[in-house]
Amino acid sequence: MTTTQSVESDSTSTTGEAARVGDMPPPQRGALAIGLVIAVLLGVATFAVSGWRMVVLYVIGLAFGLVLFHARFGFTSAWRQLVSVGQGHALRAHMLMLAVACALFAPLLASGFGFGVEPSGNVAPVGVSVAVGAFLFGIGMQIGGSCASGTLYNVGGGQTAIVFTLGGFLVGSVLGAWHFPFWTADMPNASGVSLADSLGFGGALAVSLAVMGIIAGVSVLIGRRKQPPQVGRPPAAGGLKRLLRGSWPLWAAAIALGLLNAITLVVRGSPWGITSAFALWGSKIAQGVGIDVSEWSYWSAPDNAQDLANPVLMHSTSVMDFGIILGAMVAASAAGSFVWKRRVPGRVIAGALIGGVLMGYGARIAYGCNIGAYFGGIASFSLHGWLWMIIAILGTYLGLKARPLFGQSVPKPSDSSC
Repeated sequence: MTTTQSVESDSTSTTGEAARVGDMPPPQRGALAIGLVIAVLLGVATFAVSGWRMVVLYVIGLAFGLVLFHARFGFTSAWRQLVSVGQGHALRAHMLMLAVACALFAPLLASGFGFGVEPSGNVAPVGVSVAVGAFLFGIGMQIGGSCASGTLYNVGGGQTAIVFTLGGFLVGSVLGAWHFPFWTADMPNASGVSLADSLGFGGALAVSLAVMGIIAGVSVLIGRRKQPPQVGRPPAAGGLKRLLRGSWPLWAAAIALGLLNAITLVVRGSPWGITSAFALWGSKIAQGVGIDVSEWSYWSAPDNAQDLANPVLMHSTSVMDFGIILGAMVAASAAGSFVWKRRVPGRVIAGALIGGVLMGYGARIAYGCNIGAYFGGIASFSLHGWLWMIIAILGTYLGLKARPLFGQSVPKPSDSSC
């Protein structure tokens, strides 16, 4: 595949193993030192402002960044590969990740086990807001070149174009917060539905695992019919060297992400999320230029109003997002792959900005993104998570049509590798 410049870097191949470890460049010691120093200083500042629990969440964020970068664990690329050429390897990794998370969430939520908190899942209303938001997100992540988690770890990895995606994310998130009452209160929406309410956590887990198995099986059948490009070869090196510098297989990252989400649940009391921080950062910037966002219904809710008034380092999602960026920066520098390009083509910038706005807006009105709604929702046995997934994949079809307009390629069956 060739293109003017690919904004997408959330998965360089369907296995996340594009480069062989033996061929990797040496560590970038300067960037690595800077990343480590910033990470330590931010950890100290977080402890001073918010205490030990927030520091633990910050460390979990660092771990998320390391895992996401080392595996190039993609959501955007997974659906692009499935829709364009029928390659379902990455989607099956999603199902493994979700299965691990569900298996851990079920006993935690059933027992109410948490470290000083009572855990609760991401269960959100089902209706127009989720459908429209997920569809916009599906389009946006294809032309913006990344999803919510991919945006953070690619920024940490030095992907210049993704900085524009992040900027669009902030703008779209603020607009979504502004319009939040229209989509969630004025438009038709049903109450949140949890499978555990009617089936119990054991029954909800069994049904969820069965659905994931069916999806994985169907993806295999699609692959046999379409005969997609083969996945990349595994790296030559193994052991500790691969753990610290090499590319990880998707199955290992899927298990790690499911485990880290469960740890987040017991430490924070809620699953992993990303985009509520974008709405907060963007709204604080808007306040700084004279826009009184505190009058909006979204920021009038007690918890949100407190977040808006507090320092950012008291907002758990923000702290974890900072951790993801720095964790990815450390991982990229250690791998010798931290790159900061000075020139980005104009139409790539346009795609990044527009895609970011669509994702930010969509995530806000859909109660989350590929992490909060899709990953966290399904892991919490919420029906809105499955609806989000289906509609986002539909949005992917339209997003793929638009990618060439912004200098980005679409995988073809003739490609040697996805």
